[in-house]
Amino acid sequence: MIDARQFWVNPDCGLKTRKEKETIAALRDMVRATKEIRETYKVIK
Repeated sequence: MIDARQFWVNPDCGLKTRKEKETIAALRDMVRATKEIRETYKVIK
């Protein structure tokens, strides 16, 4: 198990090969997931 402060989202995971619509959707999902994780584990920004 890793400390929650050592976990981060890497937005450069295949986004260069996607179209704009797909990229925006992927980034939106990453932001939503990050917010959920921070809330679940009470991670301080």
